[in-house]
Amino acid sequence: MSALLRAEAVVKSFGDREVLRGVDLSLDRHEVVALIGASGSGKSTLLRCLNLLEPIDDGQIWLDDDDISDPRVDANRVRARFGAVFQSYNLFPHLTVLDNVTLASRVVHRMPRREAEERARDLLQRIGLAEFAKAHPDRLSGGQQQRAAIVRAIATDPELLLLDEVTSALDPELVGEVLELVRQLAAEGTTILMATHEMAFARDVADRVVFLDAGTIVEEGPPAQLFGAPREARTREFLARFTA
Repeated sequence: MSALLRAEAVVKSFGDREVLRGVDLSLDRHEVVALIGASGSGKSTLLRCLNLLEPIDDGQIWLDDDDISDPRVDANRVRARFGAVFQSYNLFPHLTVLDNVTLASRVVHRMPRREAEERARDLLQRIGLAEFAKAHPDRLSGGQQQRAAIVRAIATDPELLLLDEVTSALDPELVGEVLELVRQLAAEGTTILMATHEMAFARDVADRVVFLDAGTIVEEGPPAQLFGAPREARTREFLARFTA
């Protein structure tokens, strides 16, 4: 079976600073892959390149059988195939939670409002936010806003969900409720690529962990192997920070 997503020798620089140095990464359908690494290692940049929010300088990116790094590609149509959630919630403050969740379904995917709202209400019910459907985001806690942002990302049934440090802006007591939603999505077979500093969560939920350092993939493998018996000295050095 061919990979759903393939990045081949991806290079990205900002000015004279090379952030990604020939990254090769693949992701199969229904696979959950955790990207780990220090701040500045290139995790967020890689996700933004995969989602065509940043143009790459070299290499190729394939989504299914489509070369989405081809400069002639319609980037908006490609992004419609992804769900993406970043560190800040990015909910529109002037829209209700329901309108935030249904916006892409209605505007991008042309889903009838009634159908979009029915699906959104079902999703909000599942994660305990049904009572806030008609509320504006400022009535929600940070954890509730981030869960609503994740629901917005999955409401369109994306082929792939990109999560970029979705708990980093949250107070510690709110982290668990967001991670529990991601855990549920993973258990349901959602294909997920997530950049995270939550090592215990990556160990428990991911099928594969990828360690990125200075724009290069140093090591990747099943969580038990990478966390339990890392092969590379740089990986051991990085993980020692979390076990000291």
